[in-house]
Amino acid sequence: MIVITTPTGQIGRQVLDNILDSAEAIRVIVRDPSRLAPRVRERVEVVPGSHNDLGVLTEAFAGADSVFWVVPPDPSATSAEDYYLSFTRPLCEAIVSQGVRRVVGVSTLGRGVAENAGQISAALAMDELIEKTGVSYRALEMPGFMENMLRQIEPIKSQGAFFLPMSGDRKVPSCATRDIAAVAAELLLDDSWSGQEGVPVLGPEDLSAHDMAQIMSEVLERPVRFQQVPGDAYKATLIRHGMSEAWAQGLIDMTAAVERGIYSAQPRTPRSTTPTSFRQWCEEVLKPAFSQ
Repeated sequence: MIVITTPTGQIGRQVLDNILDSAEAIRVIVRDPSRLAPRVRERVEVVPGSHNDLGVLTEAFAGADSVFWVVPPDPSATSAEDYYLSFTRPLCEAIVSQGVRRVVGVSTLGRGVAENAGQISAALAMDELIEKTGVSYRALEMPGFMENMLRQIEPIKSQGAFFLPMSGDRKVPSCATRDIAAVAAELLLDDSWSGQEGVPVLGPEDLSAHDMAQIMSEVLERPVRFQQVPGDAYKATLIRHGMSEAWAQGLIDMTAAVERGIYSAQPRTPRSTTPTSFRQWCEEVLKPAFSQ
């Protein structure tokens, strides 16, 4: 039995799709079962509720071998770490009480080097708590998602630019959520692994924001430039759009950590190099979304 959290979310939906045709029994935890596609509802067992609820987790984990775990972001949270751990503590209790054998979790790069790194530090605190249970764990260690660029569609359309509070020349990895889901699905369907380790998911190349602007210009067939904005101004914009002060500050701290090279601490290997390039992602995801 495999349990999937966030089955309607950006990554969880794709993980579920990747394992749906397998022979494994599948159970999902979902707040609103009506959001599941009909073919999914016909195939899986549904446990309604939130996966920060111990009762829901206990029910969902009964008889389960493996769990796909994601803490969904909450821009209204008053503390990133407290928010992450509010999900992780009941997870750990249910893992132990129900005898779950394996967990595959969406985490981050930065293990061993992250200090005051906002949401990165919160995700690493989550990993530490899960590992203390003794469960076999694979922490998917990611940089930023390519899909984050979808939030910049409006300024690209209206101003021909996208904006971030980091330098335009810092080359960093990025990955597509489809590749994260593929790695997660492979692990969930493999019952041969044990122990605890990180699994980096780095995409095929490191790019700067200026590199990304050039690629987007070519794919969208219109000029796109990158503009760095001061952290305080960027934070003020996030808060103006409804984000809590703490969550916005966490993003600023996270960006500062990336600027310091936190994503470069993990060396690229053939195993950690996933296939979807930023150009391919722009052609297949960004361009259609931009045209809507």
